[in-house]
Amino acid sequence: MRLETNIRTRDKIFRWGVFILSIVILIWAASGVNIDFGKLISGLSSIINIFSLMFPPDLTYLNNTLTRMLESVTIAFLGTVIGSVLAVPVAFTAAHNIFSNQAVSWIGRQILNGIRTFPSLILAVFFVASFGPGQLAGLLAVGLHSTGMLGKLYTDVIENIDPGPISAVEASGANKLEVLWYAVFPQILPEFIATSIYRFEINMRASTVLGLVGAGGIGVILSQALNYRRWPVVGMALIIIIIGVTVIDYSSAYLRKQIV
Repeated sequence: MRLETNIRTRDKIFRWGVFILSIVILIWAASGVNIDFGKLISGLSSIINIFSLMFPPDLTYLNNTLTRMLESVTIAFLGTVIGSVLAVPVAFTAAHNIFSNQAVSWIGRQILNGIRTFPSLILAVFFVASFGPGQLAGLLAVGLHSTGMLGKLYTDVIENIDPGPISAVEASGANKLEVLWYAVFPQILPEFIATSIYRFEINMRASTVLGLVGAGGIGVILSQALNYRRWPVVGMALIIIIIGVTVIDYSSAYLRKQIV
């Protein structure tokens, strides 16, 4: 029986693989993309050469790189805090089980959809043009984009809460505010915190590249070093980014496990 099940599983995987490969080939053929495989091979050799030039990294830039990395962490953290706070009222507005008026919920969802339309890098370009280069532009870009993404996730959390406690509190004669405080918030708060911590991980990665458009952080060093082909400096920056992102990933994963 187990052998027969394994054979069926392999057959299913094979069929899906063939189907996906066929779709990829059809899309490729329909798009008319012309790939120069000779250029692709030569480009791979160039990549290997560039990585060899990055090492050993330029240790004279260690302090400056650490300072810029701290800027990226600050941008990611404060941007996550801003997004987490702003997303709460919009999420409650968008949730169908909180507002009986469907027009209000529709407006809330469209606000979240509109915010999520623009990637954080595009928002950073806009804010750099508006406020000038620096951390403020990166902070606003991360905060606004986080509002849209967290608002959507918060809405899903709110709509999936257990209605039992709400009915019990309403039956005791509680008003709307008391229902939210005693029946809704205790259910959603752990999920909200865990989601915000996960969003901090994403913002940490995003903040490392915002400097490429002048929005502060370690991306500033990367942009300058890439422009002048200073590969040892690029290597130093990449090492710090990898270490920083890895530490934050493991730390946030541990915190999420403790909360949820």
